[in-house]
Amino acid sequence: MLRQKMNLKALGLFLLTAGLSLQQADAETAKQPNIVFFLIDDLGWTDVQPFGTTFYETPNIKKLAAESMIFKNAYAACPVCSPTRASIMTGKYPVRTNTTDFFGAPQPDEITATSKNSAQRKLLPAPYTERLALEETTIAEALKKGGYATFFAGKWHLGETEEFWPQNQGFDINKGGFRAGHPKSYFSPYSNPMLPDGPKGEFLTDRLANEACKFISEHKDKPFFAYLPNYSVHIPQEAKAEVIKKYEEKRKRLGLTDEFKDEGQSKVRVVQSSAVYAAMVEAMDDGVGRVIDQLKKEGIYDNTIIIFFSDNGGLSTAEGQPTSNLPLRAGKGWLYEGGIREPLLIRWPGHTGKGTVSTQSVVSTDFFPTLLQMTGQPLMPEQHLDGQSIVPILNGKKMQHRPIFWHYPHYGNQGGAPGSAVLNGDWKLIRWYDANIEELFNVKNDIGEKKNVIAANSAIAEKLRGELDKWLKETKALMPAPSPFYKK
Repeated sequence: MLRQKMNLKALGLFLLTAGLSLQQADAETAKQPNIVFFLIDDLGWTDVQPFGTTFYETPNIKKLAAESMIFKNAYAACPVCSPTRASIMTGKYPVRTNTTDFFGAPQPDEITATSKNSAQRKLLPAPYTERLALEETTIAEALKKGGYATFFAGKWHLGETEEFWPQNQGFDINKGGFRAGHPKSYFSPYSNPMLPDGPKGEFLTDRLANEACKFISEHKDKPFFAYLPNYSVHIPQEAKAEVIKKYEEKRKRLGLTDEFKDEGQSKVRVVQSSAVYAAMVEAMDDGVGRVIDQLKKEGIYDNTIIIFFSDNGGLSTAEGQPTSNLPLRAGKGWLYEGGIREPLLIRWPGHTGKGTVSTQSVVSTDFFPTLLQMTGQPLMPEQHLDGQSIVPILNGKKMQHRPIFWHYPHYGNQGGAPGSAVLNGDWKLIRWYDANIEELFNVKNDIGEKKNVIAANSAIAEKLRGELDKWLKETKALMPAPSPFYKK
């Protein structure tokens, strides 16, 4: 009897200890920060305040910037969308996953003598893979393993069939993500298999923000990762009539006119003056503000990491040329700064100083290891091969310069040509395969890449050339090939 009582007492102590341990574990989990990641489509470097715009109005992003670290030299891994999105999900450069062009772009074996521009193009583009492989561990899958609820709302564009959509890549909930790279319309009905139509005339940007707010309200008591890759501000250029009118009046009041200059065979916009695009930017900003307000309402704003970023440069040389990226050169689809430099804000309560500015170069592959370290998860170096945690920068420290690379062996819809590039410190080398030339720029002194200084800096060019060659070989980069359809 005595032994039985002692056993019961021991069992009681064990259960009490186990219960306390579980409570402590729950408390530790509750302390893990939430993550809200805004990824805006086709947003240019100077399209938001405080990055330079004086025509578009983004008060919510401006307020967020005042509470965040502002990155002046942040880069997308590619000048078009799908590859950059893959780099965020995997922590790898697109060349490693062979996702080097936007999904839906023509493969080399699909190009014929009658294809658009085939007679004018010297090269056939390299082949690429039109899906994000399920074998990759996405950042959503990694965070989910760490106890995070995962939510997706917006554009996916990383696979043709449902097998490769967000719900099969680590996201518990998918609102609107499927194969398409842009909506048929920003007004309901949306014709989106992953987003039921709202009332006729409902605006897509508003709807996705509302879906995010609902998720936050329902998951406020456990850590969550809300990935919000907006369809905005990609074409079609559509916005609410009353907001367009506001910017038409502002444009007239400021005396703005549409102005263009030559960029290769294209025309590039040099003035931000499109009323429709301005209205789309404002709607995007409203959505950001709505989500932030929900975080505050739920009392979790100061336990939430917020990231604001874009997938490639602003659309400035084609498809209506809705924005200007000046002082940067060119835009979406180009390896010049206008195609790859992005506005980046990171708010990490207790770590990032309010309104601090970093000029250190970072790239979209860095988000994967950075988020793991920020949330106390183990790093996965075998997965995020090309990403580097920028937690030291967020904590106010300097990191050593490292080269950043691009490989885009395709002709862009926006006028860009096949090329590769490397940036190390202030120096950037671009190799153009079509013209068989290289250009060297000091992007600190010449942010607009106006003067190719390769002739006067042969030693620097040789160093960068060696780094680029080594990287292309190591990643087994696929190259464009001579085109049989080219007519001299």
